[in-house]
Order: sequence, then structure tokens, then C-alpha cells
Amino acid sequence: MRNVRMVRHSPHCPAGRPKAAELPDEPLRFPLPDRAPESGRGAHRTPSAEVPEPVSRTAPRPLPGLSFRQEWHDLLFVHWAVSPGAVAGFFPPGTRPDTFDGRTFVGLVFFEMRELAFARGPALPVLGRFPEINVRLYSVDGHGRRGVVFLSLDCPRLLPVLAARAAYRLPYHWASARRLRFDDRMLYTVRRRCPGGPRSRVWADVAGGRRDPDALDDFLTARWGLHAPERGGTYFWPLWHDPWRLCEAALLSLDDELVAAATGLPVARSAPPVSVLYSAGLHVRFGARLPVRGS
Repeated sequence: MRNVRMVRHSPHCPAGRPKAAELPDEPLRFPLPDRAPESGRGAHRTPSAEVPEPVSRTAPRPLPGLSFRQEWHDLLFVHWAVSPGAVAGFFPPGTRPDTFDGRTFVGLVFFEMRELAFARGPALPVLGRFPEINVRLYSVDGHGRRGVVFLSLDCPRLLPVLAARAAYRLPYHWASARRLRFDDRMLYTVRRRCPGGPRSRVWADVAGGRRDPDALDDFLTARWGLHAPERGGTYFWPLWHDPWRLCEAALLSLDDELVAAATGLPVARSAPPVSVLYSAGLHVRFGARLPVRGS
């Protein structure tokens, strides 16, 4: 029987603190409009009346240029359902929570980055391979583009952390992290490098067979870009990869403080996840960043 163990919340703290990035100590929150939200989908901070594009297992448009190449391996997706209003303040201008059956989701995603490279250059030696653990939300912008908003990304390589914070305003944190694989079982551990820094440990069985994705699986994984703030607005960073090959996975144990540190919500300590998925990995390309209307 699955046993999910929860621990108390530890204070959130950043690592690296590069001044060039000008990121605050707490996760970014953005002001909500004064008017009362309307009912129905997209009621929170709706930047326009446009309908979100359909969820698609393949990229909905060609990639505009090429900025980065990388591979993602041994991905474990863990998700909890939350009210859109509980997280609406974390979305950058011009975006809003994306919803599925009236709910949105907080994702805790573990994976190993490999072969990180600029555009068409060679993969970065040493620096191009590391485990990464992120906490993310699900977004849609005024163009109808669905994406993710990262609340935190923990990585054991200091140089990529500093570069991502300074150049792209992404909330990376320097952490100690590792991935261990024991046949069909997988262990990820992470602890942010600062006093009292939040940590996470997951022990999962990934021996489950190939899964035919359902509508929720597609909603959570078929995300073709990310939304992030920049000076003067918000950008959308599109990506491309082959369709996900998802498998069943089971949590044997989970001790997590990252979700509470990023969101202030106790879901990872108080409720079982609504979705646990595994993928062996795929090759990913990032294009040129695009502005978001209304930001």
C-alpha cells in the first residue's frame, strides 16, 4: 500500500541572491484587479476574452528560432488540485490560472537534465548535466497559449542558477540534489543551500506499464512553453519535443517542503496527490521568447 509521509513546513529562502536578477526573497506575487471575478473558467485575472487553445499532444505551432537544446530524463510528475483563487496572485501580468473541470494544479516535478546546450553548439561539459526539481503552476495568456509558471527550480549547479536568474528572471535556487535509480525504483533528494532551506525526498516505483494519456494527463504534461515576468511585462518561452510517453508510477514515500515554501499551501503535507506519472525522457528545444499581450 502506498505510504505518503508528510513533514512540517520550513521557511522559504533563496540561494545565490544574484543582484543582477533582482528577484525577491519570496515567490513573486502580482496584484489582482479591483473588480470582482466573474464566474466560470478563467475568472481570475483574465487578460482578454480569448479562449485558450486546445490541449494538444504535439506542439501547436512551429518553434520560432532556437535558443537552447536539452534532454530531460527520469521525470516524475506529482500533482495536487487547488482552487484557482488560492494561487492567482502568483501569475505574471497578462496570464491567469488555467483550469481543468474548474480546478487548477500545483506540480512538483523531478527530473535529470542532460546535454544542455546553446542553440546548435555542443553540450556544456559537466555543467550540462544535473538533477532539477521544480514547483510549477498552469497558465494561459491573452493569446490563448497554455504554459507553466515556475515558482521555484532547485539545481545543484551554481553557474546555471545564477545565469537563469539574471538573464531570464527564473526563480532558480542553488541546492544539493541527487537522483538514484534502483532497477524500477527511483530516489530523488534535494535540500536548498541556506539555513533552514526547504527540502524534498521522493521514493517512487516506476515499474508501471505504458499509460494511454487521459484528458488530465494531457492537461498537465502537454505544455508548450513557460510564462515568466520580465522588466516591463511578461514573456512566453515556447518549446518543442516529441509527444510524451507516459507510464504509471506509485509513490512509496514523499517528504516535501518545497511546495509549501513556494505556495504557502499545505497540500503536499495534508493531501494525497491526484496524479503521479513517470516518463523515461525526451529531447527538448527552446525557441525565442515572445511578448505576452496585456502584460
